[in-house]
Amino acid sequence: MNDIKEKTDFIREIIRQDLQNKKNNGRIHTRFPPEPNGYLHIGHAKSICLNFGLAEEFSGICNLRFDDTNPTKEESEYVQSIKKDIKWLGFDWGQNEYYASDYFEKLYEFAVLLIKKGKAYVCDLSTEEIRQYRGTLTAPGRESPYRNRSIKENLTLFKEMRDGKYPDGSKVLRAKIDMSSPNLNMRDPVMYRILHKIHHRTGNNWCIYPTYDWTHGQSDSIENITHSICTLEFEDHRPLYDWFLDQLEIYHPRQIEFARLNLTYTVMSKRMLLELVEKKYVNGWDDPRMPTISGMKRRGYSPQAIRNFCQQIGVSKADSTVDIAFLEHIIREELNKKAARVMGVLNPLRVVIDNYPDDQEEELTAINNPEDPSAGTRKIPFSKILYIEQEDFMENPPDKFYRLSPGREVRLRYAYFIKCVDAVKNKDGSILELHCIYDPLTKGGDAPDGRKVKATLHWVSDRHSIPAEVRLYDKLFTKENPARVEDGDDFKENFNENSLQIVKNCKLEPSLMRAKPGNMYQFERLGYFCVDSGTTNEKLVFNRTVTLKDEWAKIRKT
Repeated sequence: MNDIKEKTDFIREIIRQDLQNKKNNGRIHTRFPPEPNGYLHIGHAKSICLNFGLAEEFSGICNLRFDDTNPTKEESEYVQSIKKDIKWLGFDWGQNEYYASDYFEKLYEFAVLLIKKGKAYVCDLSTEEIRQYRGTLTAPGRESPYRNRSIKENLTLFKEMRDGKYPDGSKVLRAKIDMSSPNLNMRDPVMYRILHKIHHRTGNNWCIYPTYDWTHGQSDSIENITHSICTLEFEDHRPLYDWFLDQLEIYHPRQIEFARLNLTYTVMSKRMLLELVEKKYVNGWDDPRMPTISGMKRRGYSPQAIRNFCQQIGVSKADSTVDIAFLEHIIREELNKKAARVMGVLNPLRVVIDNYPDDQEEELTAINNPEDPSAGTRKIPFSKILYIEQEDFMENPPDKFYRLSPGREVRLRYAYFIKCVDAVKNKDGSILELHCIYDPLTKGGDAPDGRKVKATLHWVSDRHSIPAEVRLYDKLFTKENPARVEDGDDFKENFNENSLQIVKNCKLEPSLMRAKPGNMYQFERLGYFCVDSGTTNEKLVFNRTVTLKDEWAKIRKT
């Protein structure tokens, strides 16, 4: 067992106790059971890290099992994306890849066994009628008029359902439990429904499909899972899973529930995320604004940072919401140590240094990462005409604005002191370009006479700059909890229309000409940026991963 003492939570304590008691002959066997009906998101990452992490820590096994029981929503594309994301996070299931569809025949046999025991029946009520008969939290349900069909009739009808004799929605197979149970999940839940749909793995072999609740526990049992780790919404389903296993008299895994991950300013419902994709609010599942693993990867989040985040938020039994600023804090901490520093200007303002020789060029030395001395240095070119950020100049500055203004001196990062002597304007009064003078004695950024300046600006040489498109991302929604809406409201009404800003006229230092998709950089004073996967030789595109401003540090102080 690796580093067991370094981590502790209620799930790990249960496992340690089971090992001490030699339960399951000392075996630890977990599983991650995604439904292939969408891309994985950061909430799934927490479950992945937990299930695969437990197997690693306790020298066990973790299965990857696709709960592919709904052919109307599942696709091979989702299966491949899920496998890709898990491997990117750093986990490997080896030969332990399974599908609920592998067990369709066995699940059918189990269902027949329950019918023979008088514990399941074919019901002709419609979906709406089943809902009405189910009752409420305060009122018991009513028994279906088909509940007391004979075992022989139920066996015949169920076989005919499998043989394709009946249309979709005309019949279901239900468990016969207790319509007055205080747990609504025990009120004769549906086990099978008729769906004449092509399954992504089994084709048209089946026209009846098991429900998730019927499949879940039996799949865990078939795979000899020792610890079935689920999120809290399955706590009320556990008595049903136990009932099925007890009636079938088969191996009984232990189910343990933990709180799912909720993040501010986003949604974790795959239904909602799919709606954002299908209605073009975002540009696909891997849009960097999305909380999907593929979106976070494209935005520049690293697998290690996501794993660190999942470890630091921990595992508990109480539902809570994590501030997205904490996730960004974790990302920023790692990038601060690893990302190379470069200079880029997003909204260029032309600066002419009047007293710098027209044809002169020089190379200045810049530090690649002050947090990592081994990263070394690089050379950046300097010339007569430069670009700075438009916001770094004000003609009539207010108090406490220390950047460039007429008559004021500032430092250019790694270069010289410059002073603004003139501002050329367009006809509309906007600033076209600045004229400055430089002090050649301040090379490297310090004055030999000891005079000080209050601002240091980043810049790029006009003659050597390379063009780029930069995409600035903000929170996906305007409200902390966008999924919580009033009656009749739509969560999409909280969509942040300013969550993406595309800046096309950016100027970057020439070292970025060699940047490749996935490369990470800190644009000095601007934030952390990742080369987008859509970058080509003709078009260099960067995504802003996070800003330099650490909102979490501010929250933590208050």
